[in-house]
Amino acid sequence: MAEHMDLHTVGDLLHHYPRRYAERGELTALADLPLDEHVTVVAQVADARVHTFNKGGRGKGQRLEVTITDGSGRMQLVFFGRTVHFHQKELLPGRRAMFAGKVGVFNRRLQLAHPEYKLLDADSGTETVKAFASELLPIYPACKQIESWTIEQSVAIALDSMAATNWEGLVDPLPPALREGRGLTDLPDALTKIHRPRTKADIADARDRLKWDEAFVLQVALARRRYADTQLPAVARRPAADGLLTAFDAKLPFTLTEGQRKVSQEIFDDLATEHPMHRLLQGEVGSGKTMVALRAMLAVVDAGGQAAMLAPTEVLAQQHHRSVTEMMGELAEGGMLGGAEHATKVVLLTGSMGTAARRQALLDLVTGEAGIVIGTHALIEDKVQFHDLGLVVVDEQHRFGVEQRDALRGKGRQPPHLLVMTATPIPRTVAMTVFGDLETSVLDQLPAGRSPIASHVVPAADKPHFLARAWERVREEVESGHQAYVVCPRIGDEEDGKQSAKRKASPEDEAEKRPPLAVLDVAEHLRAGPLAGLRVEVLHGRMHPDDKDAVMRRFAAGEADVLVATTVIEVGVNVPNATAMVIMDADRFGVSQLHQLRGRVGRGSAAGLCLLVTEMPEASPARQRLGAVASTLDGFELSRIDLEQRREGDVLGQAQSGVRSSLRMLAVIEDEEVITAAREEATALVLADPDLTAHPELRTALDALLDKDREEFLEKG
Repeated sequence: MAEHMDLHTVGDLLHHYPRRYAERGELTALADLPLDEHVTVVAQVADARVHTFNKGGRGKGQRLEVTITDGSGRMQLVFFGRTVHFHQKELLPGRRAMFAGKVGVFNRRLQLAHPEYKLLDADSGTETVKAFASELLPIYPACKQIESWTIEQSVAIALDSMAATNWEGLVDPLPPALREGRGLTDLPDALTKIHRPRTKADIADARDRLKWDEAFVLQVALARRRYADTQLPAVARRPAADGLLTAFDAKLPFTLTEGQRKVSQEIFDDLATEHPMHRLLQGEVGSGKTMVALRAMLAVVDAGGQAAMLAPTEVLAQQHHRSVTEMMGELAEGGMLGGAEHATKVVLLTGSMGTAARRQALLDLVTGEAGIVIGTHALIEDKVQFHDLGLVVVDEQHRFGVEQRDALRGKGRQPPHLLVMTATPIPRTVAMTVFGDLETSVLDQLPAGRSPIASHVVPAADKPHFLARAWERVREEVESGHQAYVVCPRIGDEEDGKQSAKRKASPEDEAEKRPPLAVLDVAEHLRAGPLAGLRVEVLHGRMHPDDKDAVMRRFAAGEADVLVATTVIEVGVNVPNATAMVIMDADRFGVSQLHQLRGRVGRGSAAGLCLLVTEMPEASPARQRLGAVASTLDGFELSRIDLEQRREGDVLGQAQSGVRSSLRMLAVIEDEEVITAAREEATALVLADPDLTAHPELRTALDALLDKDREEFLEKG
């Protein structure tokens, strides 16, 4: 169990909860079994026959074929070899059993070969048949090496031995007053009910209690982080009355949205305090986050400090540098002829810069000549020193490890203020759980001048003429003076051997098994065929940084009509003249990724068009996901759909550190009330008792949740 399921202790085992419960009368629908997945089904034997067959010159062999049914469908089980007669005696028509195995196909019919099974109504001889009629049978998340009922038997042993010692050693993280106040059952009762429920009400009771444990321990961890942050010193940064920020605002050619003004004020209030700001700024693609971040950076420069903006890729760092210097104009020319009175210097620092340029940038930072630096993780290197780092802005949080954020924050004489930006909309509950140590600001208005984007699914396999029409639409956009993106999941210069499917796939599997479409192949096909005569360029992550930048510059200048690219264009690429996007094999991208990509079009005054090309059949979950993306432009709605489909994974860890899951019972989207209430309780408890002196059991539970990796992960904030 330790090796295959990461269950190391009795505690791990007792917290490995059933995925669902089967009743003797209730059957898993055989009609909906997923191919190639490990399943457990409850069904009745309809018939069983032994067939003899030739073993190709090696005598005769025997095969037992058993047909099982559950009312919704039928399925075949096959057994070969010496055990055939044993299974034939066990699996008599009318017998009911739990069967587990991997769903395969033989002669176009679903089958389980050599499944493990457990009879549900055979007298085992040692004890008479239990009254199975209404008993809820726990079905556990299992794997090929360990069946659900092996886990069930192990859990039974653990429960019995714990009960025999009166649950000695069990740590209950919930303070008694909180548990009683909320009417929650005690922990031994909850664990017994979740594994051995007598009724469905038992399961509900147990779930309510176990969800609270998870939410509360997690929120206490985050509340302690927030509390620790308020104890750190920081330099308050208040903008000068008639300084750089005022000069910048005066030259803006447009007015800020209500949202931008409100969020800027929240940030300025934080910057004016003597402990470090920790704020998450989320905003839809194009909602003007960069403008808000730039005003925060200018405020800090006004107050005598420096600001650093960390971008995930060189393309993005260069683009931010370009747009910031353009927006600031002569205000970005500090110390240069023609620079304005309040001007500062804005420098770029990336890994691929030449030695001389890099040396000058480092000098400008250490002397304080440069008020603003924009760069990639090159900013984090030991050689980089600041005169007085006051604010760190991290763009696209989910691409940055916590270690990197921490290394950059360590460059200030005192901890600098931190602003984290993301264009991936995060539902409120997830923000409270994943980024619970950050205060959250949301920009939900689009600035004036942004255009709507129409999105459509193009079913290339069912309706090939739709794909032909898609390329015609791209031509039409180019003919009317606009540009287009074509996005592919793969570059195409890898060894194709690795991509080829291991077995001969049936036609239905072809779409699933063929390698994802590649940039280089698609570009060649388009140049020779549907988009012949148009200027088609290629952009992907393995190109030299200078080449990438040159391609982006040409595309931005209108010297290319169509850019065929990987997801390197997902974040921050801004070409207002690009109005159409075709995403090939769209089913291979996640919901939020598709939403991000789509945000690259419709950035100017002309309407945007996004076509999601897929070969997946209409009824497949992948197609439903694409339908959802096409049906709404609301990123928060899509992030809900995305989470519901993917489940949360490990909200505390995996979002950033890849540690194994701590949330087994809590569903971040559905359990908003529990999370909100747990956050309030946790905040109050930590304020009253920051070291948890009065709550030793809660401390123990925290230590278990925050193993070494996570403790460091939270420490780094």
